[in-house]
Amino acid sequence: MIRALLLLAVALLSMGQRDPVLVPEVSQHEIEVRQGFTGTELLLFGAILDPGGRAAAQDYDVVVVLQGPSQPIRLRQKARFGGIWINAASTDFRSAPSFFAVASTRPIEQMVDETTAAIYEFGTRYIQLSPSGVIEPEEQQRFSAGLVDLRTRQGLYQEIIGGVSVSERVLYQARISLPSNVTTGTYTAETFAVRDGRVIASALSEVEVKTVGFERFIVETAQDHSLLYGLVAVLLSVGMGWAAGRFYALI
Repeated sequence: MIRALLLLAVALLSMGQRDPVLVPEVSQHEIEVRQGFTGTELLLFGAILDPGGRAAAQDYDVVVVLQGPSQPIRLRQKARFGGIWINAASTDFRSAPSFFAVASTRPIEQMVDETTAAIYEFGTRYIQLSPSGVIEPEEQQRFSAGLVDLRTRQGLYQEIIGGVSVSERVLYQARISLPSNVTTGTYTAETFAVRDGRVIASALSEVEVKTVGFERFIVETAQDHSLLYGLVAVLLSVGMGWAAGRFYALI
């Protein structure tokens, strides 16, 4: 695989490429979620050569951003009322990544300014969330921070400073853990080469996370035949409750 990356990079250079050549790859382009899935580790790696064909990874900082499919979400704030916790204020986001991870060779603030970091989403605080409707900037910031904090504790949002290593002066690699509660769909892994505070080159790879086997059947049934799925779920619950009652009555 590494040999193929180097051959491709050399081919691009021979075609008159002026910018650095960044050739990314991932260890798995397809991740299957089965019963008992406990998560997996994804290896993102690649090569960087300069226009002259010289090994150049050591001359650049590397940032890898892995994002899961975006989805709408409603975030509710809990408030204590009369000794119990109830739902208080809430807001909707039209688009929020289901998974987000950033790995870099060193701290982002040492590589680029805040404007550049925000443009390329180099960190969880730079995730571009899209609230629905009109919302005050302070309230939006509070809810956005709450969403990031929640998903960080769930392992769905990650920042891995120093998580990208460079070897052989040309190859880089980063390891990102996908937890068991990841959302299925197409994930994008974008790699950036950074130098002197600017993004010099970028390249994109994709990873497909999908359910297989009986789990896939359950998911497709719930999506395509929601009424039938609901009725079967209710009948199963009632049946299991009745069976448990009869069992305890016999003993």
